[in-house]
Amino acid sequence: MAEFTGEDVRRLRAEEGLSVAQIRARTGLSRNRVYEMLRGVPPPDWTRRPRAKDGLREAAVQLRREGCSVPVIASRVGVSRSTAYQWVKHLPLDTDGPAAARRREHAKAMTDARWAAHRVARDAARAKMHAEAGEVVGGSLDERDLLLLGAALYWCEGSKSKPWRRDDHVRFINSDPGLLALFLRFLETCGIGRDAVTYRVSIHETADADAAVRWWARTLELPVQRFNRSNIKRHKPTTSRRNTGEGYHGCLMIDVPRSRELYWRIEGMIAGLFRIAGSGHVWPAPE
Repeated sequence: MAEFTGEDVRRLRAEEGLSVAQIRARTGLSRNRVYEMLRGVPPPDWTRRPRAKDGLREAAVQLRREGCSVPVIASRVGVSRSTAYQWVKHLPLDTDGPAAARRREHAKAMTDARWAAHRVARDAARAKMHAEAGEVVGGSLDERDLLLLGAALYWCEGSKSKPWRRDDHVRFINSDPGLLALFLRFLETCGIGRDAVTYRVSIHETADADAAVRWWARTLELPVQRFNRSNIKRHKPTTSRRNTGEGYHGCLMIDVPRSRELYWRIEGMIAGLFRIAGSGHVWPAPE
């Protein structure tokens, strides 16, 4: 039997396009020996067995290029999501193109369809509860109601003295027009009109401070001439804020001048509320 060298084997592969089985039959060499001699030599195309899912993979890649998500691809080509992901993970989705907009619209439509009945029932229950709770409040607030509500509101949201730093001065700041209106009613009950206090808007530099001043003055019926210069807060790009857009008007601070006695009065009402509640808390703290 003739002795076949590696060059002979590679020639049979490259020039004649023989498979490993055909080379073995021609040379009588073992399988391992033939593979060793053919190391680095690609097999001819005709010996490559097509994979059953090659067509599905190509379809998945095309769908991905069209902007389809992995679940959609898996459903359309009939494979698992994990398989679809492995096939297209090298192709990230475009989050800004028209396909992305269609995906968001589709997702919103699916969510709305799924939760529509639940939201209707929830909104009806909420409206019913609002109506029942509103009846408890009634149609008006008497002087005692306003005094107690205002004192409690201030103790939650207003500036307070500390045992180590006395500052008996009434300052109230908030972003909720309803709470601010209620506190203004409290001040009126205490004999302090809206033209006897000063106001200051605190707002981020990305917003329109002058427009915010006009909005607060119009919403709460405040004299514009009583507004001090706005406090502009620096914007931090790393902070994700949701209080932006046309509905953002910043916070409004209500500052009551010469309000030491009013502050003491609030302290007294809060102490009385604590006593009724049985908290055992004594205010102001003994010095």
